[in-house]
Amino acid sequence: MSKKVLVVDDEQSIVTLLKYNLEQAGFSVITALDGEEGKQKAIDEHPDLIVLDLMLPKKDGIEVCKQLRQEHIQTPILMLTAKDDEFDKVLGLELGADDYMTKPFSPREVVARAKAILRRTGQTSPKAPEPEKENFVTVGEVKVFPEQYEAYYKEDQLELTPKEFELLVYLIENKGRVLTRDQLLQAVWNYDFAGDTRIVDVHISHLREKIEENTKKPLYIKTIRGLGYKMEKPKAE
Repeated sequence: MSKKVLVVDDEQSIVTLLKYNLEQAGFSVITALDGEEGKQKAIDEHPDLIVLDLMLPKKDGIEVCKQLRQEHIQTPILMLTAKDDEFDKVLGLELGADDYMTKPFSPREVVARAKAILRRTGQTSPKAPEPEKENFVTVGEVKVFPEQYEAYYKEDQLELTPKEFELLVYLIENKGRVLTRDQLLQAVWNYDFAGDTRIVDVHISHLREKIEENTKKPLYIKTIRGLGYKMEKPKAE
């Protein structure tokens, strides 16, 4: 089954261009021309990926992104921004976008980025048979099934954005090791954010809110002053 992409942009020419190129790449495409319509289609149509313009009528892209995440819709979002927009990419990503691209862009680059996001998030068709849950990584009471794209804390399933999930997997796979912010940036984001380590701190903070009983005294994700972070198993009381 082909992946479904929702394209939300108020410029019809861009919508037409992206729709054509995404369909040529094998995606099923639905479109919206303003933020309110885009948000509603994101809820009703269950797309696998949302390509979302920042500047939209009725509701801007940041607000759409924020509201979808507040409603626990974790569909990956690729944000589109004009070069002269005053857009803090960290703010956009903090509110729930997974990636961003600056206009003007090549349609081929959008297709490549869409494929990369879906590959990284490990999405499978909702009608695909459920694989056996054999491969997992764990530390303490945090257990992650990378192939199923599921994570649990104390048997409760966690609601994570794609980037939070990738970061958690990487931290657990490297538990006990001190990882610098630059290492995490390269491993999880791997492009566009060279030197901008604030986004790492933002996502670490979000993960702590979900797996730490006390975020001010974290037991799992430790800050190593002057270096970075380390995931470790909490010591027994």
